[in-house]
Amino acid sequence: MELVSIVEGIADYQPGQFYKRELPCILKLIEENVLQLECIVVDGLVYLDGSCKAGLGKHLFDALGGKVPVVGVAKKLYKGISPHYEIYRGTSNKPLYVTAVGIDLNQAKEYIRNMHGKYRQPTLLKRVDRVCRSSEQKR
Repeated sequence: MELVSIVEGIADYQPGQFYKRELPCILKLIEENVLQLECIVVDGLVYLDGSCKAGLGKHLFDALGGKVPVVGVAKKLYKGISPHYEIYRGTSNKPLYVTAVGIDLNQAKEYIRNMHGKYRQPTLLKRVDRVCRSSEQKR
């Protein structure tokens, strides 16, 4: 099942402040569909530096009152994040960067390693990206 919410007036992308663009969309989707979630995986980081500087995932965790664990998966290295947050999937020589809040980091990394898909990026995250881009182009 795929759920899509349309959000008007999305902020422009600003490096290091990705959450300003994405957070309202995620919150609207959760609210409109009255979702009861056990864990959320976002395409982006929970902590931009791995442990302190809040990214999309941390802002989402806070907006949900700290009740739902959030795992962030990023394809690109953000300045200051250490190799401790890297994982490799499939036969790729390029890492993904995993950060988390409300869940043990090693467990989060294991979940991402085991997600469906034989390539670097899990199938589900690729699908979310496609759906979002498709919805954006239709507007």
